[in-house]
Amino acid sequence: MTTHLSYRALAVQFKTMAVNKCNGRDEARAEMDRSIERLANQIPAAKSWIGPDLRLVVVPEYFLTGFPMGDPIDVWADKAGLEVDGPEYEKLSKIAQDNDIYLSGNVYEQDVHFPGIYFQCNFIIAPSGDVILRYRRLLSMFSPSPYDFLDKYLEIYGEDSLFPVADTEIGKLGCISSEEVLYPEMVRCTALNGAEVFCHSSSEVGSLQMTPKNIAKRARAIENLAYIVSANSAGIYNYDMGAGSTDGHSQIVDYMGLVLIEAGAGESHIAFAEIDLAAVRRYRSRPGMFNILSRQPTDLYARQYAKTQIYPPNLLINDDGTLKHPQRSFFIERQQGIIEKMKERGIIEE
Repeated sequence: MTTHLSYRALAVQFKTMAVNKCNGRDEARAEMDRSIERLANQIPAAKSWIGPDLRLVVVPEYFLTGFPMGDPIDVWADKAGLEVDGPEYEKLSKIAQDNDIYLSGNVYEQDVHFPGIYFQCNFIIAPSGDVILRYRRLLSMFSPSPYDFLDKYLEIYGEDSLFPVADTEIGKLGCISSEEVLYPEMVRCTALNGAEVFCHSSSEVGSLQMTPKNIAKRARAIENLAYIVSANSAGIYNYDMGAGSTDGHSQIVDYMGLVLIEAGAGESHIAFAEIDLAAVRRYRSRPGMFNILSRQPTDLYARQYAKTQIYPPNLLINDDGTLKHPQRSFFIERQQGIIEKMKERGIIEE
């Protein structure tokens, strides 16, 4: 399907306007609309500077809302959760259409099958305006995820929904959600479905030091012989936390783990670089020690994982199949229980 073996990608470093202090759904939606309008103005300006071969644009994690800081789950779902066919997606689709780009980002999303719950969703919108990929974050410290309802989720959406890849004219695209870049297995599962370019929407520590996520971006690129286009927030505003706590480090990493470009602090469109699909495919097809992707003893890993359960699925489904609607305290209590079990089994020591 690929018709563009070489093109440019951009990681937009975008100021996030939090909706936590908004009084209800309507006020939050108005704030989201203002953010979408800013993005709609920025993308054509960026394309006029970068050039017509800009085909992939990635924006940060929760770029329309910020994150829930203690908000009850059902309240946040109503206030910040987008409907899958709602007006916000329509406006984002128009941005992709108007600029002839693939647009990837990360939002909170409602699901009619899971009322009162939200999921964090990475999306890819094609130049046609169609949403061609939805990846819902599977690991989240303080929020529900499909893994917490796994049996029900798979019954509705099937196995292919877990690690989706979009086969497009600009290559096979996959998504990484925020801190999931720290989990090699999460990214590897998508790579094993064919992903060549990863869209990483993040909102991470603004630091002059090398951060865990920045180390992980390079490692995941090397391990999977894939490009990573990583977009970070240019600060989070309308919030009690210091705005600059999340800033900088938007970057593009190539399949050798080389950082091709990296942004400093503030809103920025400088994190753009060429994506050379032909080079990726040549490298992946070349036998040798450094072709890591082709040397994976997956059956060996599967044996160990099969006998070592750490964090079980379906913890938010009752025995009768109904959904649990947890308090925020549930998530830290769950983790503490898992840590105690790991100590009992000798995986970790006191």
